[in-house]
Amino acid sequence: MKFDASQHRCTIIIDKDLPAGLAINAASVIGISFGRTVENIVGPDMQSVDKANYPGVIYAPLPVLLASGDYLSQLQHHAKDDEEIYLMPFSALAQSCKTYEEYGERISSVNSENIELVAIGLIGPKKKITKLTGNLPLYR
Repeated sequence: MKFDASQHRCTIIIDKDLPAGLAINAASVIGISFGRTVENIVGPDMQSVDKANYPGVIYAPLPVLLASGDYLSQLQHHAKDDEEIYLMPFSALAQSCKTYEEYGERISSVNSENIELVAIGLIGPKKKITKLTGNLPLYR
């Protein structure tokens, strides 16, 4: 996907029952994955007047919202069938692993229907993302 801030909206939705430390972890992982996999989501580096470098940040706001675990699953189901929406699910299974190798071994042995989501990232057309997430509260 190529991100266009004038056309797209992005958001991260966290399970409302996730403890704060795990919620921060989930949002961080999704943000890193967005930066790695979504073309043009991160802008160029900037410099202050005294030439201190500030690495590029995301081109658009990235609200972090709250929803129930059931609603996260509904979002995943809806988004995976829509070619215009980029979906970044993050599971409790991933969060419980100590290494990436362990994650690979464990996730490859489970049916996706049995994987509990703790967060999900969505990027897509503004109207579609707003329709899916516009009623969700901000994480505070």
